[in-house]
Parts: sequence; C-alpha cells; structure tokens
Amino acid sequence: MKKKQLKETIAFLKSVGITAPEVGIVLGTGLGKLVDEIDIEKEIAYADIPNFPQATVEFHSGKLIYGNLSGKKVIVMVGRFHVYEGYNLWEVTYGIRTMHGLGIKNVLISNAAGAINLNYKKGDIMLIEDHINLQGSSPLAFKGANDFGNIFADMLEPYSKKINTQLQEIAKANDIDLKAGVYTSVVGPQLETRAEYRMLQILETDAVGMSTVPEVIVAKQLELPCAAISVLTDECDPKNLHPVDIAEIIAIAGKAEPKMIVLFKELIKLLDK
Repeated sequence: MKKKQLKETIAFLKSVGITAPEVGIVLGTGLGKLVDEIDIEKEIAYADIPNFPQATVEFHSGKLIYGNLSGKKVIVMVGRFHVYEGYNLWEVTYGIRTMHGLGIKNVLISNAAGAINLNYKKGDIMLIEDHINLQGSSPLAFKGANDFGNIFADMLEPYSKKINTQLQEIAKANDIDLKAGVYTSVVGPQLETRAEYRMLQILETDAVGMSTVPEVIVAKQLELPCAAISVLTDECDPKNLHPVDIAEIIAIAGKAEPKMIVLFKELIKLLDK
C-alpha cells in the first residue's frame, strides 16, 4: 500500500514536469527565503499532490518548489511535517522518499533549534555532526519497510563527512561563524522543562528541536548523502530561562537565514564533484 501511494505521488510530479532534480532541500521554520534565489519552474501546493501530507503549522507554507539554483536542478520542501502535528513517521518522512523517487542525489536540511550548549547564542548557525533521537520511535519501524532498503541502517555517519567538510570550508571562505555539534530531536510541541534542559546538557546535546532526525534516518536508509544546519533561535539555559516567543524565534531565524543561504548556494555548486 505504502509503495503504491509513493509511486502515485512520484508519477504525478513527473507528469507535471518535475523530472530530474539533483538536490533535495527541506526548509525549516522561518527559513523560506532560499526560494527567492531559485529560478522557479514549478510550484505545487502540498494539497494538490496525491497522497502528500498537508502542512498544518501556520508558519509552514506547504509547497514543493522545482527549479534551478547554483547551476543545478533542485526540489525544495517549503514546510515540513512533524510528529507533534499528529503525523506518523511515514508521513513525516514522505517528502524525503518522494524526492528520492524523483532522482535526487543529495539532501540538505535546515531547522530552527534551541541552543543547549551555553557557548552558542541565538542567531548562531550550527552544522549538525551527529544526533540523538528522543522521539520514541523510528521511521523505519513499520511492516514492509524492507521494501525501501535496509531497515538496519548504519548510523555511524548519518551526516556526510564529505559534505560537512565542504560546508566548513565554504563558511571559512565567506567569513561565516559556523558552529558544529549534536542535535537532539524531541516530539514537542511543548517546549522543554528546566529538568529536561538539564538532561539534554548531561547528554551533551548542543541544540534541540522537533524535526530533522526522522528525515535523516530515512535518507540513510535510501543511501542519500545528507547534511543539516540548525539556526539557533533561543538559548535554553535552565538556570536563566525566559518564556519563548514564537514570533521572536521566526524573526531571529530570518536574520540568521542569509548565512545559511550562502552556505547552501555555494555547496550546491560543489555537490557531486
């Protein structure tokens, strides 16, 4: 059933002209301006794509963009799906499987996250080097998952060391302060308690969010090289905690976003070289 659904989605997208994307991109909360850099050929609302989940979060617009960026064909998810919206992990990662079926060779992911590492500040950007999955399940844990690849995906290197090295070199060349660290994914949507922030510090987490990890696990099953960047939008110091303002988080993401755009644009020029 799942394989049939996916085939229908991919066949529809090919029929409307999305035929040869090389790079798949997932844009997180407040991080939609990369779209302005794309020479757009197709723009399709999730609601118009057969079997595609619908974005329900008000600040996620929910559309697929296809076009040219840095000399390559890209397909971009503007708006992603979260467990906290009531989706199961198949639905959360449906976009990754769809983009893979359309032919992408690499996937780039962004998210907005809270800084657990007290040396990192709001407005910083962080390259994800490793992750901890605290969402309580796996997107590979369903009947028939073997149809899509090895369910015992090796997570020794979930984030491509080659791509991460390229991103660090690009950051240096462009005078961008790119932090690096471990991202932990939780279910949400409520934010963490002081005790939970202390736990995350004990686990040596550098940033916490509610996405990305399921997408990366699926990319690994599909043998898609992957990289991910967190824009740090709040500071999670359990000894000095303040109420979080979602509007402020989105504003901070918007201010930090130009740095991420430079990294992604320059990286795409180098991919598969």
